Amino acid sequence: MNAIDEWEHSTKEAGMDPAALKRLTDVVRARGGAAQLCVMRRGTVVLDRSFGCSPDSLFLVYAATKPVAALAVHALAERGLIGLDEPVAAYWPRFAQYGKGGVTVRHVLQHRAGVPVGRGIVRTMRTAGDWERSVRDLEQSRPKWPGGKVAAYHFMSFGFILGELVQRVTGRSFRDFVTSELFAPLGLNDLHMGLPDDAWDRHVPARAAHPSEWPNQWMSNRRGYRQAVIPSAGLSGTAAQMARFYQMLMEGGSLDGVRVLRSETVAEARKPSNDGGIDASLKRPVRWSHGFMLGGPSPEPRDLSNVLGGASDASAFGHAGTTSSVVWADPTRDLVFSYLSNIQPEFGAGIGRLREVSDLALGACEAG
Repeated sequence: MNAIDEWEHSTKEAGMDPAALKRLTDVVRARGGAAQLCVMRRGTVVLDRSFGCSPDSLFLVYAATKPVAALAVHALAERGLIGLDEPVAAYWPRFAQYGKGGVTVRHVLQHRAGVPVGRGIVRTMRTAGDWERSVRDLEQSRPKWPGGKVAAYHFMSFGFILGELVQRVTGRSFRDFVTSELFAPLGLNDLHMGLPDDAWDRHVPARAAHPSEWPNQWMSNRRGYRQAVIPSAGLSGTAAQMARFYQMLMEGGSLDGVRVLRSETVAEARKPSNDGGIDASLKRPVRWSHGFMLGGPSPEPRDLSNVLGGASDASAFGHAGTTSSVVWADPTRDLVFSYLSNIQPEFGAGIGRLREVSDLALGACEAG
């Protein structure tokens, strides 16, 4: 019996409908491009497929990187090294400039720091691969809103603020901290915060499916971008390893007997902070927690919660990456879903594409 046969042989035991999972793989295959798909239920891998690439091909997961940055800070809060309700400036004094002294760590985790793009979207994109310039720009940024007042997706600033806090508090590089504290203990040796040279040959180039995504294709296919440490959007990995990371979170911070976070810490990261209000940056309804996007049924097709599935439970948590990829966990179904694709659709269409595959996975769950 080959590996695929073994995975699919376990679907009934895990309470999954094999025919429904086949419909899911058929949809992903028909989309073309390169993709990976991993589904886990009750701790068992029931589906792990690659389309147009190898199982060890490395995808840029874009904004699905953000929960890793958030969890690094939550880990430091767990150890008493950071207070979530303390000002960012308590650890990074120069951040207080231009009226940002009242912005707390929690505000950043909630996308409420008031500096969604630092010193402008064009400059933010140009400096994304340069940590020092990005940090200096955030020090000099002027808040659009007072800290804590408005939920507005912090495209790049989310990760650089949290990442800089990690570096200042620990004296270690952000890459070293997340690798040694979150990835390596779990055996996740193919999650890379910035691709190393020896993994470059396995990277999957992005492919724009709409003119609106041409700038993103150009930027994210540059070697300098892929290899840079970008804590909001620079993680590369496989669908299988992303799924195992979320399995750890669903199990309250431990996997296969190895604990990297306390269950209370994971619960804090999942705590809702914006329950479906319009995000001022994205101009769409979205449910934020303290590091994740949250699920839940919504009648509004523009609602970003749909990327976790229109049939998802409100307790579901995860994150999309440019609407080309999504990774999430639904605790009510004991289900983890990881879908990585290199096709970059137009943003609105991408929400529908992610909802489709997420709902197919949810629909494959049998009762009981």
